[in-house]
Amino acid sequence: MQVYRHHDRLPDDGRGAVVAVGNFDGVHRGHQAVIDIARGEAEALNAPLGVMTFEPHPRLFFQPDQPPFRLTAFRTKARLLHTLGVERLYCLPFTRKLAGLEAADFISEVLAKGLGLRHVVVGDNFRFGRKRGGDPDLLKREGARAGFGTSVVHRIGGSLAEAYSSTQVRSYLADGNPTRAALMLGRYWEIEGRVRHGAKRGRAFGFPTANIPLRSNLLRPAYGVYAVRAALEDDGAGARRWLPGVANLGIAPMYGYDEPLLETHLFDYSEDLYGRHLRVALIDYLRPEERFDDVEALKRQMSADCEKARQTLAWEDWRGDWPAGPFVRRGAPPGEQVVPTSGS
Repeated sequence: MQVYRHHDRLPDDGRGAVVAVGNFDGVHRGHQAVIDIARGEAEALNAPLGVMTFEPHPRLFFQPDQPPFRLTAFRTKARLLHTLGVERLYCLPFTRKLAGLEAADFISEVLAKGLGLRHVVVGDNFRFGRKRGGDPDLLKREGARAGFGTSVVHRIGGSLAEAYSSTQVRSYLADGNPTRAALMLGRYWEIEGRVRHGAKRGRAFGFPTANIPLRSNLLRPAYGVYAVRAALEDDGAGARRWLPGVANLGIAPMYGYDEPLLETHLFDYSEDLYGRHLRVALIDYLRPEERFDDVEALKRQMSADCEKARQTLAWEDWRGDWPAGPFVRRGAPPGEQVVPTSGS
């Protein structure tokens, strides 16, 4: 996938794509539907499939002091879009200049003159331009004058009987309901990052953990203990292994961390993880964080958490690939390995 970070000064081979436009935070099933429509148009026009998005997220640009809300960092979003077969990612810097463009100027200067697009696909709630003055009707009308077509995808929903929505995914995660969030995303939501050294208390208790700090601008899910599966992104085994485990997400009230931390204990795993990039999928919420009277009480609870997580992961439907979805009983597709829990 080729990544372009500006709409002007594009090489000739960077122009002429069919592009789905939006923030695509989470790349949930609704976003996938928009990209699928764009894929069909690209095939019909024999044109490259592209996605246009913006960094920083416009909401962060206009409201910089709000709590962290993003579901996907740019690295994660780019990986997901690449998995969907997107050939070109136009990641435009969302600056004061871009935010101040009138909607008609955005169409003519960015989409037509800058990118030379063949066709644009947007959701029916797409708004753009200065003070959100542009809508799909304007895009259709002015796009036709500029020489490109427009498709509008109406919001869809799934078995939850509600429209797929990044806002709803955030709500489910904040409420400690990662399974509902997964149904909207088409995969389990992940936290990823480099494993850093910690106080090594877990190792002293017999529960070594891989510690990942949460990115400052990403959503804070409900704090507590989760059943998880984790994979090394740089695993040299040839097929990514999703390893079962349990994780505490939060500030550990007994020790009072200054910043939230994801502490993941992988079952029956002893390799050195320090400095490696780990992806941790939140499968099920087991309990909120607690403060314990002493270390022995904490150790007893950690043992109970491990047992509950093993039981959860033993019956949980899992599929390591994407975007086919996380819910396929027992097994993995080619190129993915699922390491079972004990007794499963």
